[in-house]
Amino acid sequence: MTTQIVVAGAGYTGLGAAKLAARWTDAHVTLINAHDRFVERVRLHQLASGQTLRDLPLAGLLEGTGVDLVVDRITGIDADARTVHTAGGREVRYDKLIYALGSQTDTSRVPGVAEYAHTVAGLDEARRLREHLTGSRVVAVTGGGLTGIEAAAELAEAYPELKVRLVTSGALGGALSEKAQRYLRRTFDRLGVDVRDNVRVAEVRADGLALEDGAHIAADTVVWTAGFTVSPLAREAGFEVDKDGRMVVDETLRSLSHPDVVAVGDAAAMRTPDGRELRMACATGLPTMQRAVRGVAARLAGKEAKPLRFKYFNQCISLGRKDGLIQFVHGDDTPREAILTGRAAARYKETIVRSTVLFERHPTIPAG
Repeated sequence: MTTQIVVAGAGYTGLGAAKLAARWTDAHVTLINAHDRFVERVRLHQLASGQTLRDLPLAGLLEGTGVDLVVDRITGIDADARTVHTAGGREVRYDKLIYALGSQTDTSRVPGVAEYAHTVAGLDEARRLREHLTGSRVVAVTGGGLTGIEAAAELAEAYPELKVRLVTSGALGGALSEKAQRYLRRTFDRLGVDVRDNVRVAEVRADGLALEDGAHIAADTVVWTAGFTVSPLAREAGFEVDKDGRMVVDETLRSLSHPDVVAVGDAAAMRTPDGRELRMACATGLPTMQRAVRGVAARLAGKEAKPLRFKYFNQCISLGRKDGLIQFVHGDDTPREAILTGRAAARYKETIVRSTVLFERHPTIPAG
């Protein structure tokens, strides 16, 4: 009887996992995704700023692979019956499940975010932000991680008539080297971005942000990038998850509680042998996904899966279309002093982003 592999989610890791599973095993592979398009999530701040993204139908990316595509929203997983349930009433049975439902912006932890803030974590959300910016005068981007930095720079460059403010609870670029932090400050000064760092938002309101210290930051548009969350489906299915709801996995990315399941990408709580948590990023997801699918293929062939070995190389930050910052890092993701900036960095980042789509077309390409 043919082994049934179901892949839940067709983001960067899910799409690649489905294609590799079909290539590296003799199983029948079904990919389930809520939408029929592949979304270049790392470009959504560009979409919000008025740029046009490539149209990438999943059917085209899967052509000739033998993967069956089901366009439907997953509503539940029955771990005992090994069945995935969808909003359209489908019940898809699996022998092996590759869980790749990714992450989304956390809009629940601070009052007013869900009601008044916009995000750039999804296609529809980025489109709504783009529409809302028409007639806007002041934009407050909350969150000083890479997503917030890129969004603030992109909006400031694309809409010079806007007043853009970046608000973050830590130091601007606090995880970067001192040299990189200084470059960010100079770039934001050039773009006219007002930085308010080391402050905490207590509430998002229709007229801006209320801070914990009682201050108010006026804005008619708020972009929320502070924190991510994952689908509750893993927890609801009874899989072992961490405090954030990500599936707890072993060194081969197999679920600790359900050995017929592996998790990849943002949905997996991945750690190195010394306990260091790997960050949510394409730079993490793509190479670790390859290793996870190789593990699935090995076990189906009666072999032992090899443990994950992973090191980081850099962090790539776009600062609009003409500027960028490449932070070179040690294997544990801590920053080196070496950086690349300016147009060369912008071209470097663009090459990396383009390569992710090339990878989705040809996922056997080494990803790290």
